[in-house]
Amino acid sequence: MTAIAVSPLDTLLVALAVLFVGRELARRIPALDRSNVPHAVLGGVLCALLVLGLRELGAIEIRFASDLRDVLLLAFFATIGLTGRLRLLLQGGRPLLIVCAFTVGLLVIQNAVGVALALGFDLHPFLGLQAGSVSFVGGPGTAAAWGKIGAEMGIAGAMEVGLACATLALIAGGIVAAPVTGWLIERHRLRSAAAPDRPHPLWDVPAEPQERRHVRVDEILGTMLVLALCVAVGTHVNDWLRPRVPGVPGFLTAMLVAMVVTNVADVLRVRISEPAVEHLGELSLELFLAMSLMSIQLWTVARLAGPIAIISIVQIMLTCALCALVLFRWLGRTYDAAVTVGGVIGFGIASMPVAMATMDNISARYGPSPRALLTISLAGAFFVDFANAFVIQSLLTLPLFR
Repeated sequence: MTAIAVSPLDTLLVALAVLFVGRELARRIPALDRSNVPHAVLGGVLCALLVLGLRELGAIEIRFASDLRDVLLLAFFATIGLTGRLRLLLQGGRPLLIVCAFTVGLLVIQNAVGVALALGFDLHPFLGLQAGSVSFVGGPGTAAAWGKIGAEMGIAGAMEVGLACATLALIAGGIVAAPVTGWLIERHRLRSAAAPDRPHPLWDVPAEPQERRHVRVDEILGTMLVLALCVAVGTHVNDWLRPRVPGVPGFLTAMLVAMVVTNVADVLRVRISEPAVEHLGELSLELFLAMSLMSIQLWTVARLAGPIAIISIVQIMLTCALCALVLFRWLGRTYDAAVTVGGVIGFGIASMPVAMATMDNISARYGPSPRALLTISLAGAFFVDFANAFVIQSLLTLPLFR
């Protein structure tokens, strides 16, 4: 077996090509575009298949560099922390508190089910976390982040299992979230309070994408400076914590530092460009995912294909059932409650983009729900990632994972 080590610069070049290929696939194949699967996942999986083919047919093993990938991971979670304004949480009211409480419960249940099924398949319990809230609530970015932690712990297949489950979840989330929401609306004959004169759903009206404001160069540079500060300080905090609190991941401290920075900036009336944060976060995540998926060893996933599929199906069915039967009741069985359920299913199975796409689709067909949009935006913007990180970190302290 001939091993080829790819330099960091060449790895970046391949990652950019992977993103371009993924975007072209989504543009040319409407079904892929509607599934809301990230372009990095589409291109990254193809690249991983090519690497697998070279290994099996040509006895060549390609190893991509990970230096830049690790920095992009910290930058992405720092952008999440920069959206964590405490003053916004106060605007959510009772529905936000209910969604946040339900989400914490969902995180615990998904992880308990994932670990139980992993043990049933005689797998390491950490792989159960990867097939739990790490992948289904966290998405590919979180799965890759914790996969890196699992690899450092010496757990074989941690990265591959997480990314495989997260990819299945992204596809499933785009498929099931809107139909379940529509079923709730139809069954209970609910109507949008913001559009009382609509007699029937407008099935033929597509959701209109929201326009983004153009970002100036000085905004990007200023935001990059803030991100670099958060990543650097977060790294030093993590170095200080590591001997005292073993196992704290670097991306968690970067996210916490960023949250402190953004709230201090609010108090001092210092403006941090939200569009710039959004763009830089999206770019960091896309490149990080591309590099992570390029590097996965598909030959290690093949032997786990059966358990991964079974655990994923159970998690998807369980999440949909809990949202439709429990959360819908807690929120009062209203139209806003149904649309909120669609959003929670979206980020509870797949990701925030899937959640937003689901609510856009439902709003276009049945009428708008500003309250649901606000609730999911606030809960999904940063609370979910913080809660997920702390739940997983807490579980890893249990004797079962040592």
